[in-house]
Amino acid sequence: MPDPTMLIRRPTLPAALALALLILPAAPASAQRTVPDSREQITLSYAPLVKRAAPAVVNIYSRRVVQQRVSPLLEDPLFRRFFGDVTGGIPRERVEQSLGSGVILAADGLIVTNAHVIKDADEITVVLADRREFPAKLVSTDDRVDLAVLRIDPGRERLPFLEFHDSDDMQVGDLVLAIGNPFGVGQTVTSGIVSAVARTAVGISDYNFFIQTDAAINPGNSGGALVAMDGRLVGINTAIFSRSGGSIGIGFAIPANMVRTVIEAAGTGGKLVRPWIGAAGQTVTGDIANSLGLTRPAGVLVNQVKPGGPAAQAGLRVGDVVTAVNGRPVDDPDSLRYRVATLPIGGTASLTVLRQGREQQLSLRLIGPPEDPPRQQTTIPGRTPLSGAEVANLNPALVEEIRFNGAGEGVVILNVQRGTPAASLGFRPGDIVLRVNDTEIGRVQDLLSTLREGARRWTISIRRGDQTLTTTVGG
Repeated sequence: MPDPTMLIRRPTLPAALALALLILPAAPASAQRTVPDSREQITLSYAPLVKRAAPAVVNIYSRRVVQQRVSPLLEDPLFRRFFGDVTGGIPRERVEQSLGSGVILAADGLIVTNAHVIKDADEITVVLADRREFPAKLVSTDDRVDLAVLRIDPGRERLPFLEFHDSDDMQVGDLVLAIGNPFGVGQTVTSGIVSAVARTAVGISDYNFFIQTDAAINPGNSGGALVAMDGRLVGINTAIFSRSGGSIGIGFAIPANMVRTVIEAAGTGGKLVRPWIGAAGQTVTGDIANSLGLTRPAGVLVNQVKPGGPAAQAGLRVGDVVTAVNGRPVDDPDSLRYRVATLPIGGTASLTVLRQGREQQLSLRLIGPPEDPPRQQTTIPGRTPLSGAEVANLNPALVEEIRFNGAGEGVVILNVQRGTPAASLGFRPGDIVLRVNDTEIGRVQDLLSTLREGARRWTISIRRGDQTLTTTVGG
C-alpha cells in the first residue's frame, strides 16, 4: 500500500518565468505543430497494445511475520515519549507486507516476478487485472538474477499471458511500455524508449546485464512488464537509479532472454543449470587495447583458462580477447557471462576471438559446471583451531552455487558454528585454507590428515578476498 505520508507535489511555474513566456514573440509558423489531416492520424494510440498486454500483468502482495522483542517498560507511554521505540524483552510478532508486480507467462497460471518482491514471504497473493485474488505458490527462485516463479490455480480458465520477445533484437531508441503498480495506486502504463541495451555497470545482481529505459518505473513496478511494440515481453522491470526514491528516467529491466531460461527450468521442474565457460578475464581498457595493438577498447582479455574445461577444449588461450558470442558483442566479463548463461546446455557457442591481431572463430561446448573434484563437505571435529568449521573442496559447481568470486580451487570454509574454536579465532565463510603449519592444503583430506596429527603450536594461513592472513595459536 502507498505510504500515507507521501506528498503529491504539483509542479508550478515561477511567476517571473511565466511572465517572460507571456511576452515572448510567437514561434515562426514553420516551427509550430501541424493539425492532423486524416482520421488515422487523429486516432493513433497505444490503447490497442495496452488492451492486449495489460491483462497479463498482475499485482503481487507478500506477507511475512517477524519476531520482535519488546520490554514491558517500553509499553509505558511516558517512557516511550522520552526514549522512543526500542526493541528487547518480550517477543512480539510484527507483520511486514510488500507490494510488487508480476507477469503471467503461461495460460495455466505460471507467473514471474522479482525475487526481492517475495523474499522470505509467508503468504503470497496475486491480484489479476480484473481484481480477482489468488493465493500463489512459490515454484522456484533465482537470487542470482533476482527472479522468482510463482503459480496460481485458475481452474479450467485459460489466463491471458505474454509471449517472449527476443530481447537481443532491441535497439536503443525502440519504443517500449512499462506496466505495473507503482506506489500501490493501481495498474499503470508508462511509455518511453530503450536508453541502452547492454548495461552492465549497475551492481544489482550477479548477472549484471540490463535493458535501460526512460519509461517511468517507481516502487511497486518491480516484477512488472517491459513490453515491445508487438505486445510481447521484452524485460522484467527490476530497479531504478534514484536519489529520491521516485523515477528520474533511469530504469533497468532483466532481458526477456534471461527470463526465458528461468521459466523453462521452472516449467520442467528441474534445477536451473547454466553453462560453464571454464575461463575468466577482464575488461579491455584503453591502456590494454594500446598494449595489444587494438584499434579500440572492446572485449574481454582472457587471463585464466581451466585445464580440461570447455574453454581449453575450444582452444581459448590466456591473452586472447573475446569480442563476441554467436555474433553478439561482449564488452566486459558481465556481458560474456550473460551471453553464455542464456544459451542451452548441450549445444555449442561460437566465440569470436582476437589473437595477435587476427580474428578467429572458436566453438565452445556448452556443459554444466562439474563436481570435480568431489566437494567432500565436512565439519571439522575435535579440538583444533578449525574445529566447528564446515569445509569443502571448491569445484565449478560449488563456485556457482555459493557465488564464490575468488579462484575456484582449494578448500573453502562454508560455515562456522557459533561457540567453537573456529568462531572464536575469527574464521569466516569464504575463507580459503592455504597452509596449516608446514603443510600446503589442496584438498579437504589434506586438511583432515594434518589436523589429526595434532600440534602444540598451530600456524594457519588463509586467503580472504585479496589478502593472505596468518593466525598462530598455542605455545
